[in-house]
Amino acid sequence: MTPLDHIRNIAIVAHIDHGKSTLADRLIEMCGGLDAREMRGQVLDAMDIERERGITIKAQAVRLNFIAANGETYLINLIDTPGHVDFTYEVSRSLRACEGAILVVDSTQGVEAQTVANAYMAVEADLEILPVVNKIDLPAADMKMAREAIEESIGIDAEDAIGVSAKTGENVGLVLQAIVDKLPPPKSAGEEAPLKALLVDSWYDPYLGVVILMRVVDGRIRKGQKIRIMGTGAVRDIDRVGILTPKAVLVDELGPGEIGFFTAAIKDIAECRVGDTITDERNRTTEALPGFKPSVPVVFCGLYPTDANDYNDLRDSLGKLRLNDASFHFEPESSVALGLGFRCGFLGLLHLEIIQERLEREFDLDLLATAPSVVYKINKRDGTSFELHNPADMPDPTHIESIEEPWIRATILVPDEYLGAVLQLCTDKRGEQVELTYVGSRAMAVYRLPLAEVVFDFYDRLKSVTRGYASFDYHLEGYTAGDLVKLDILINGDVVDGLSQIVEKTRAEGRGRAVCEKLKDVIPRQLFKIPIQAAIGGRIVARETISAMRKDVLAKCYGGDITRKRKLLEKQKKGKKRMRQFGNVEIPQDAFLAALKL
Repeated sequence: MTPLDHIRNIAIVAHIDHGKSTLADRLIEMCGGLDAREMRGQVLDAMDIERERGITIKAQAVRLNFIAANGETYLINLIDTPGHVDFTYEVSRSLRACEGAILVVDSTQGVEAQTVANAYMAVEADLEILPVVNKIDLPAADMKMAREAIEESIGIDAEDAIGVSAKTGENVGLVLQAIVDKLPPPKSAGEEAPLKALLVDSWYDPYLGVVILMRVVDGRIRKGQKIRIMGTGAVRDIDRVGILTPKAVLVDELGPGEIGFFTAAIKDIAECRVGDTITDERNRTTEALPGFKPSVPVVFCGLYPTDANDYNDLRDSLGKLRLNDASFHFEPESSVALGLGFRCGFLGLLHLEIIQERLEREFDLDLLATAPSVVYKINKRDGTSFELHNPADMPDPTHIESIEEPWIRATILVPDEYLGAVLQLCTDKRGEQVELTYVGSRAMAVYRLPLAEVVFDFYDRLKSVTRGYASFDYHLEGYTAGDLVKLDILINGDVVDGLSQIVEKTRAEGRGRAVCEKLKDVIPRQLFKIPIQAAIGGRIVARETISAMRKDVLAKCYGGDITRKRKLLEKQKKGKKRMRQFGNVEIPQDAFLAALKL
């Protein structure tokens, strides 16, 4: 059993693409976690979608053995974390299982928005931070600039920051030695104390059921032990205990300060909530660990199977993904246009995109997603209020006193030559400037922005106007009342609830016109005219008409009296009117997608 002072629990944090996962590869390689045949690039990015996109989505833990300069072997539990702002919750959870953090900064880019955000999270979690400057092998590397940026932006001493190349492995050994020398060991009441372990993560295995990743704080956890999950009260017998190297390796037991996994034939998702405390059923601890703040979804959309028979498969698949991703929420809903489906909550648009892609790839489902929307607060004239997740559920405007929308506080770091374009973009999105400062040749703009304006295309447009050089981080600040209205889309006189959305009043007409024009191009023609309308309450603000396909009823008339032709045309006109009255318009999936992408 490894003594406490020879254990280090650390997380790697950084901005996107600063080299976290590559540095993790080199650390694993140097400690012999995998042999040469098993080693590959971004070895901790287990999902195909992570490897294809070159991003980390799920935090991954790995146990390493390092022989330090003093000849003694140290146990290092390393957690590689995501960098994208949508997955900040994964980072905050991982930090709670650690005592130290490696802060990776790209020597060519310097400090970016997520670098600052993750560093502050580590400080809030009372972690010791070890700054590492990566990519020193590149011609544009600037160690002096990177160190100064760390000190100016984050306020930690970076004079001794280690310069490494995670790609070539240069100086990676110095990082391992610094982990042992500079980062603290875990604290514990000892192995004789009652078991107290933190449930850090969980995932679903089709053969073993739920696999739980935990950090042992006090006591010991072993195979055959009867444990209790304190928050839910579930009692289970452990059937296997193991560590990740990153291969799963079974062990007999784990002691204080160690990170590993166990299985206990758990099938019900509700039994194991991330952040819960695990204790021994026969020798319980009286005090639960503080756990994590629950994640709060900020973007909602409906997910519907294109084939109604896939509803049960979709429900089961969402349950398994919910187990893998504690920040994902869903509940059943139904739509007149789309049938039965689920209202799902996400931490951002990338999170939404990843979940939808995983459902389609891993569970072979064909899905339709409605327009993303944020959570609004509706204050009614009778003094009551409620949260609105789905625009289709908005009450009659005459009953509404005010509508509040969520606002965020955004931090944007950008080279000063692109600052004008960024300020214009924020103004277009109804932003309010809070402050504007400079760190070297980079400007840091802090803005208040409506979240609804950010979830659609803000990130893409920001990257476009700055040629990819801007970085962006945000957190929810609160709710503010706005002049908001519900925009309905009617096709052949019927409201399509899947296309309803809440927009600012001054922009409603333009958005309605754009959706109508797009739908006109993608909905196939019928034998009757199809009116497409955008409406605010009872007022139509935009309209397009899809002309009817027309049969040539005069084809057999080779002459004769004009009244005969007129009679045939009048008969056709009455028939089309009747068809329009009773006809149904099938809206293809690509029409929904085209309208939602606007």
